[in-house]
Parts: sequence; structure tokens; C-alpha cells
Amino acid sequence: MPGPEEVLTVDADGWRPCSPERYQLAEAARWHEGRLYFVDLLRGTLHSFAPGDGRRRPRVEAELGVPLGAAAPVSGRPGEWIVAAGPGVAVLRPGGRAEQGAPGPIRMNDAACDPHGRFWATSMATDAAPGAGSLHRVDRDGSSHRVLTGLTVPNGPAFDPSGSTLYLADSARGLIVAHAVAPGSGELGPARPLVRLGPGEGRPDGMTVDDRGRLWVALWGAGRVHCYDPRGRLRAAVTVPTPHVSSVAFGGGRMYVTTALHRLADPGPLAGAVLARPSGVTAPPAARYRPEPEPGGRAPGGPWPAVRAGENHGPESGP
Repeated sequence: MPGPEEVLTVDADGWRPCSPERYQLAEAARWHEGRLYFVDLLRGTLHSFAPGDGRRRPRVEAELGVPLGAAAPVSGRPGEWIVAAGPGVAVLRPGGRAEQGAPGPIRMNDAACDPHGRFWATSMATDAAPGAGSLHRVDRDGSSHRVLTGLTVPNGPAFDPSGSTLYLADSARGLIVAHAVAPGSGELGPARPLVRLGPGEGRPDGMTVDDRGRLWVALWGAGRVHCYDPRGRLRAAVTVPTPHVSSVAFGGGRMYVTTALHRLADPGPLAGAVLARPSGVTAPPAARYRPEPEPGGRAPGGPWPAVRAGENHGPESGP
């Protein structure tokens, strides 16, 4: 990496598509047990592939029939995922079956677990109405809490390796903030502005934090990924050969990005592809949701909104 005042720039050479598929809105790349998982948000599908397994096309892990923002593995339950889908949070059982709760007038957008085993998910209005978005936290006991309001298109949530800092983007405002996180309760400290992007610099979308605590941000509309140190200083800028970059992940000696065809009038050949390039950057694998068992060893349910197959949630906005 560069010295204190230098910014490492990386051109678009070296990116390769991981498969022939092109997705309308691929999002939420996560590295888990040697596989890259990602969603096609508008189609409501969860996909995965393992580099070098001989399969030319990603495996479809689940088809929900409602917008699927992101998924995180559930600890101790192989094949089970906690998902931000449709109007809320649900548990996805093996075989693509989603369960829990009652509907709401929103759609979920992005989500991730913190290193303490809690699940954090963002929501937004289906028409991206200003201030209608929120950040929600699902604790290990299954209880759900709305912890931030007044957001518009909240994206990210990403955590430093210790779980003591939450990074959150509001894409519509071009703003990334940091919050201190209380390790026991998950309570958030005040927002600390970290990065503000100006006109023409793209909008911050999916994010991840590497093993050195640096924040990597996919920039929707700009065809770039930026790397910032914990103080918000730009440390690296990586060019991607298509404009709508939606998330970033590291695993198996590679850097991965998801991209989108969504809202491109004249998409190029790599728009909507999942792309990879060799990288020496390492990052923690996707953190798991770690439910506390109820008496009898059963995982908690929680009063979470439902994922109802075939429901129409109105016009969709990106990223």
C-alpha cells in the first residue's frame, strides 16, 4: 500500500468475469467457506460459486420471489441463512424456504452480521423517498430493533475486525459515517462523518473491511472501488470496467466485485457481471449470525417481517 500521503491507483486491466451470466442488480458479495455468495436483488435469488470447482455457472442457492438485499450464514446450521428480503428479515431454510413474521410497506436493501453474531439490515422506501430508510439490528435472542431512522438509501453496513466500529453509507447523500458499537448491547454511538463524495464521484454502495481495518467501498455510477483508512483518508482507487459497481469482497487470493445492468441505457459487455482479479488483500470471511438457543436447544424465532413469495413491492430503486 502507498505511504502516508500517497494514493495507490489500479487500472481496469486484470478483471475477469467469473461466469457468462449478467445480472440486473448483483449485490452483497460475501466470502464464506471457500465460496463467493451474492444476490440478484431484483430477482430475489441467492447464488454462489467456488473458484476452481469446474462449474462454469454459479449455483442458485435459493429463489425467494421477492427482492433479496443480502444474506448471512447462521452459525451451527449448515445451509441456513438469515436474509434481508421483501419487507423484512427472515430465516432461509435449506431448500429455499423463507419463514417468519408479518409484512411491512418497505423493502430491505443491504445487511451484514457483526463479529459478535448480531444481524444488521437496512430498509428503504420502494420509491427511495428521502428520509424513509432505517437501520435495524437483530440480536442473538431474535429480538429486532430499529436503531437509526431518517436515512434514504442506506447501504453497507460493514464492521471493523473487532466489531467496535460500524460503517454505514447513505448512497443518495453520498455520505459514509462511522459509529462506535457497544460490544455487549450493540448500542451505537453518535455518527462520525467519514467520507463525503461529491457530484460525479459516484455513490457509496456495498462495503467491506479488510484484515488491516481499511474500508473498501463500491462506487455506484463511477466504475471504481475506493479504499479508506479508519480516518477516512483515501488510500487506494481501483477502476472497474463497468460503471455500476455494487459490492466488493476478498477471498481465495482474489478481489471480487458485483455489478449491475440496472438503469444503464447502453450497457457494455461486462455490465452485470461478477468480476474478479488477483489481490494480495485479505479480509475476514462473512460473519455469521449466532442465535442464542432457547430452552430445548431451539433457535429463537423473533418478530420479523415476512418474505411472501410473489408479492409485488412496487417500483424498485437502486443501488
